Amino acid sequence: MLIYVCVLLVFIGEESLMIFVDKRKLSRTTEGSESNGTAVTLEALHQLAASYFIDRESTLHKLHHIQIASTAIKVTETRTGPLGCSNYDNLDSVSSVLVQSPENKIHLQGLQAVLPEYLRARFVQAALSYIGCNEEGQFVCRDNDCWCQCAVDYPQCNCPEVNLRAMETSLLQIRDSWNLANQDFEESDEFQSFVRKLPTFYALNTSAIQYFWTTEPGVHQRYKQLELNTQQLLSKARRIINKLFTLSKRCRTQPKIIMLRERPFSYWLNYILSIMYCSENNQIGSYLEETRSCSCPYEHPPCQGVIPCSVGEGTSCASCSYENRSRCATCNQGYMLSQGACRNEVPDSTDHYIGFETDLQDLELRYLLQKRDNRISIHGIFVSNDVRLNNWFDPSWRKRMLLTLKSNKYKSNHVHMLLGMSLQICLTKNTTLDPMLSVYINPFGGSHSESWIMPIDQNNYPDWERTKLDIPYDCYNWTLTLGNKWKTFFETVHFYLRSRIKGPSTTGNGTVYYEPLEYLEPGRNLGYMKINSIQVYGYSMHFDPDAIQDLILQLDYPYTQGSQDSALLQLLEIRDRVNRLSPPGAQPLDLFSCLLRHRLKLSTTDVARIQAALQTFTAKQPNSMEYETTKLCS
Repeated sequence: MLIYVCVLLVFIGEESLMIFVDKRKLSRTTEGSESNGTAVTLEALHQLAASYFIDRESTLHKLHHIQIASTAIKVTETRTGPLGCSNYDNLDSVSSVLVQSPENKIHLQGLQAVLPEYLRARFVQAALSYIGCNEEGQFVCRDNDCWCQCAVDYPQCNCPEVNLRAMETSLLQIRDSWNLANQDFEESDEFQSFVRKLPTFYALNTSAIQYFWTTEPGVHQRYKQLELNTQQLLSKARRIINKLFTLSKRCRTQPKIIMLRERPFSYWLNYILSIMYCSENNQIGSYLEETRSCSCPYEHPPCQGVIPCSVGEGTSCASCSYENRSRCATCNQGYMLSQGACRNEVPDSTDHYIGFETDLQDLELRYLLQKRDNRISIHGIFVSNDVRLNNWFDPSWRKRMLLTLKSNKYKSNHVHMLLGMSLQICLTKNTTLDPMLSVYINPFGGSHSESWIMPIDQNNYPDWERTKLDIPYDCYNWTLTLGNKWKTFFETVHFYLRSRIKGPSTTGNGTVYYEPLEYLEPGRNLGYMKINSIQVYGYSMHFDPDAIQDLILQLDYPYTQGSQDSALLQLLEIRDRVNRLSPPGAQPLDLFSCLLRHRLKLSTTDVARIQAALQTFTAKQPNSMEYETTKLCS
């Protein structure tokens, strides 16, 4: 390492000359000598420095030749006034003494070496205050720390506000550049094309996005460019921040800075998932991979779109449904599909507990219903206090009828499926009456309040078909065909018959219907009506209440843990298949509770306990979904 000594002469407030000397090379006459052969010694340099203010041009000329011929010295001329008086522009440097730099320490060391002992301390203090505090205070050093003790007129001499504001402005510009770089990357053709090419028919995760990323060299190269730019900006910002806090150390207020947060590669992987699944309603939320959900900036409207099902091994889907991508279409081998999810175990067949299916197809059922074939007719007991079959009656008031099977008394080992029904209704000639039927279905017995009304001609539900009969009276066959699509359990069918009166509208362009009491004049009869026949069609299925009771007993007294799980799976299968035969609605009816309550004669407490056990077991299954139904039976 070079050892330098500085010989310095100063004309205060004007200019100075500094000569840096390598003492190891100074005595080598072969390297460091003037043109006349005289050795360059430290004494000779002192003499030249002393003659600087007497004959500056000649002194600088000699020093210039020594500096060119030797590597032992380095000359620096420093002035406080205007520069340009010297013709020796090829010296190493000409700079202002007011510019703070590490050279100041060398200058001061040179002063200590040149000045008399009694002037050194005061002169160094004055020079430090002049250079370091810009004549606005006194330079003070204590405990390895130096600062300016500000004069009364300059209380903020330690706080270079202009420099600080400039640095803060630079940080704002860096932040804008950083945001612009990220925005340019996001809007680039490479990034947009990559996102569009990603598969949408199953759910992706960050690992899948990273795999597809490696196969796209365009977006990979574009990201490397972004990474390089942002790293340069972040590095520059850190340097400015460090300098900013150093300069503001003794300011009255400290700067408030928002640090740029580096966006790692994982940020972009998650951001792509957020674009795919959390960008509805013109807002982008954050995709939470663990819960497969979105965290949205605003609760309403939501930002979450349809998140496809998860495709993979085990309980994951083998493929997603085309109708609803969030649900499974198929499962892996060894798993079963239930309510749009794949379950671990396949329950044993439930056919020996309760039957569900028939071999008849819809076309066959329709044909048999039209022919009123006995193979699908079910004999029911007709009950009514208002109407007798094949008898005329006044239809002015509502009439109630029912067909019941009384299975608990006569057919306890069967349940019954309703496929359709028919009535033959006759009216007197020239009547303006128009019959209206409301039908309630009681699935497994109990009170009339535990029945549901058929939504006839609503939500694609079938409507009555009327066929006029070729007989003297005005008779019609009323047929309602449910088929396999709308078939349902039934124990009792309640019919409510009302009549409307058809009349012309006041405009004469249509028909208006009236209630009989609104239209009927005292003593006037509008005609009579009779019901010749009423019949329900369907089929009876095997039902073993004792076997189902044994399944329920295993919930409390299992043979093994496996047998309890197997019993729960079979009860879940029975519950789902029974409730699936509910009428259309927002959610299925709880027909399963009606089965337990009225065909197995369980108490409401036992029914609630069984339902709770099934819900708990379902919640433990992978990809479990909440199962909600509408109560029907108390």
